[in-house]
Amino acid sequence: MKRILFVIGIIVSFWIGGAAQENPVKWKCSVKYLDGNQAELVMKADVGGGYHLYSQFMEEGGPQPTVFHFPATDDFKLKGKISESPKPIEETDEIFGTLVRFFAKDAEFRQKITIETDRDFEISATVDYQVCNDEQCIPFNDVDLTFKVKGVEVCVEKAPVAETPAVEAQPETPEEAVVETQAILVAEATGPEAGQESLMGFFLLAILAGLAAVFTPCVFPMIPMTVSFFMDTDNGSSRVAGIIKGAIFTLSITLIYTLIGGIVAITKSADFANVLSTHWIPNLIFFLLFLLFAFSFFGMFEITLPSGLSNKLDAKADNGGYISAFFMAAVLAIVSFSCTGPFVATLLVEAAMGTSVLKPLLGMFFFGLAMGLPFFILSLFPSLLAKMPKSGGWLNSVKVVFAFVLLAFGMKFILNIDQVYELHLFTREVYLAIWIVIFSLMGFYLLGKIKFSHDSDVPHVGVFRLLLVIVTFTFVVYLIPGLFGAPLKMVSSLVPPLTSQQFSLNQPVAVGAVTVHAADQELCGTPKYADKLHLPFNLQGYFDYEEGLACAKQQNKPVFIDFKGHACANCKKMENDVWSDPRVQALLKKYVIIALYCDDKTELPESEWITSTIDGKVKKTMGKRNADFQVTRFKTNTLPYYHLLDADGNPITEKGYGYAGDVEAFIAYLQNGLDAFGK
Repeated sequence: MKRILFVIGIIVSFWIGGAAQENPVKWKCSVKYLDGNQAELVMKADVGGGYHLYSQFMEEGGPQPTVFHFPATDDFKLKGKISESPKPIEETDEIFGTLVRFFAKDAEFRQKITIETDRDFEISATVDYQVCNDEQCIPFNDVDLTFKVKGVEVCVEKAPVAETPAVEAQPETPEEAVVETQAILVAEATGPEAGQESLMGFFLLAILAGLAAVFTPCVFPMIPMTVSFFMDTDNGSSRVAGIIKGAIFTLSITLIYTLIGGIVAITKSADFANVLSTHWIPNLIFFLLFLLFAFSFFGMFEITLPSGLSNKLDAKADNGGYISAFFMAAVLAIVSFSCTGPFVATLLVEAAMGTSVLKPLLGMFFFGLAMGLPFFILSLFPSLLAKMPKSGGWLNSVKVVFAFVLLAFGMKFILNIDQVYELHLFTREVYLAIWIVIFSLMGFYLLGKIKFSHDSDVPHVGVFRLLLVIVTFTFVVYLIPGLFGAPLKMVSSLVPPLTSQQFSLNQPVAVGAVTVHAADQELCGTPKYADKLHLPFNLQGYFDYEEGLACAKQQNKPVFIDFKGHACANCKKMENDVWSDPRVQALLKKYVIIALYCDDKTELPESEWITSTIDGKVKKTMGKRNADFQVTRFKTNTLPYYHLLDADGNPITEKGYGYAGDVEAFIAYLQNGLDAFGK
């Protein structure tokens, strides 16, 4: 138990998949009657799907606060200001440049009133608010709240008008509940359940990662020793005592990893995702850390902490008693970190890529629970130990396979630097070629054709190893067409975009800065930045808002505005999974496309600098100017984000469109815009 890894920092997630979508707030309203003719209108907001709700008290220039509107009638009078609880979280938002206050999950608002009539009456109020999650911020306006005073109070929430993807929210069937003299009628506006599904997918990933960690070379060999510690009959331990120790051990493992998630939840900043995904310093550090893990797993060296720390915990664990089960869990957590580090890092940073507190907390909870659960099961049924495979050379093979995977996916961080800073180190072909070589070598290793100094001989290939070989080489064969322009939808968010492809069997000949293609749109001259920025699938468009609008006026065409980023995984997935459909491309060509990169580092001439109305800062780069424009104009910073405009820049549809993999829904969204424009 000497191998210990001290992990400082958090490693960026490399397989961020589906985007979260909104799960609207559920409002529950009631009336609490006080002494005399006094009462309180109680408005409870249950916020789900990883979203948070902003406070009423926000600084100027920040996100939209929660604002309630009550009618002026003779039936009642407002008394004082609206209170809110619990105390909101306060942090500085680097995007808005102000202190923001928000509720991590649920909130309650109370407004005192004086009842001025003895008859039953109804109060019809509305509320404006904004919710944000890891991926997007969405405003809701004029959401109806209705109270029936001196009888049954009712809260009805109608489907709000919001900046959401194309699927509209619909109200659910009301449900009644009577509490003392109160009765609450609840109706919630629910949108697509993709946000909840995204959280569930993340938690499932955490569980699978925890179970996979059990079979790493740092954890698996400790199972017999740990279970024997539970069943230490030599020291008079009973069967029941052993089970209790097993339960304490499992709960302790869960607690340790949950505390790690809690630290991430507390310390991360609002703009954490943007810094991690675009700045060269963290990306370079994370790339080097992944190399460190990979080379260590290959057997080049072993990363250890001073032995004093684990020795002290060992001594505590040897003292016996139930408390020793906790120290045994701490020893396992520390000693196993050289193997579990990549799992933990992947989960933590995906959780930290936004403002959700649930993800890091529950992600680490499920990881720790899944990792500790097999130990508890074995404390219940110790006879299962005899049926488990013995430690041996196969564990080292697991470690080496991890090394190949880390080597491949660690390149994602270098790719982020390459794309954001436009270094052009990797074309799509070169990147895929490296992956093909890495995974081919992994396949040959599994076949026993490659051997490291610490490996055992592979006299024959077992069935499970053969299955891994088949999966590995199948993946390699899948990657090969990508060298010739295939979209590779399964890994589109992890590899360079098709626009960096130098050779494609379907690519037309390029002339100057504009690509020539029989079905291309007409442009009003050569777009600015077209020498370095491109649209996928030979689509043509502009990368400057004013220039694109001018062309739209000249051609009398609607505008498709596309907020995107070089390091935006969901942008690439949307383009490869949805834009690749010929029907989508045909509709897009009926628009003037304006693609605005929100993380581009291009320095603008001083004449194009802007002073933000949000934070008062001067925006000197293309990315900062575009990001400020998106937040100012559309009240969201989610990427990708699409909106349909007329030639004057006015929306021709109520809603914008975020990441969603439904091709038919996106086609309907584009067609609705054309119909509204009259094309």
